[in-house]
Amino acid sequence: MKKGLNEKEKLFCSYYAGFGDARGCAARAGYCISPEKSAQKLLARADIRAEIERLEKERKSFSTQVEKGLCRLAFGSVTDALRLMLCEDMLTAEEIEKLDLFNVSEIKRPKGGGLEIKFFDRLKALEKLASLGGGEENTQSSFIKALSEGARLLSEEENI
Repeated sequence: MKKGLNEKEKLFCSYYAGFGDARGCAARAGYCISPEKSAQKLLARADIRAEIERLEKERKSFSTQVEKGLCRLAFGSVTDALRLMLCEDMLTAEEIEKLDLFNVSEIKRPKGGGLEIKFFDRLKALEKLASLGGGEENTQSSFIKALSEGARLLSEEENI
């Protein structure tokens, strides 16, 4: 009985979870002789399908985490950073640990005293969020444009 997937099978699963082209993924994974048949055999196996499903969920969860992080950068509060900067008394390590400094990219203590805090760029975070959300729309609209263009060309051919 088999104990898990070999390296080629793992590569196939990883490629398939990312690209979805069974034949191409099998070829990239090293199944050079009849990659189409190899892909069909691999996809028929329950352990391969389970691994692909696990990888797809992992990728979706990662992109969800990225999106949540970008939302925190774009819309997060800076009050804790300001509290740190304006605090007259030194905060204890426990108090500092409780601060939400997710939006802070850099903290410096200049020679003249005080505290210099730099934040991540909110506009860049918003742009990234917009590009994440707009990907499907752009693909769909380009697909619709291609269909419309094809229909227009067909109607022109009929009129000739």
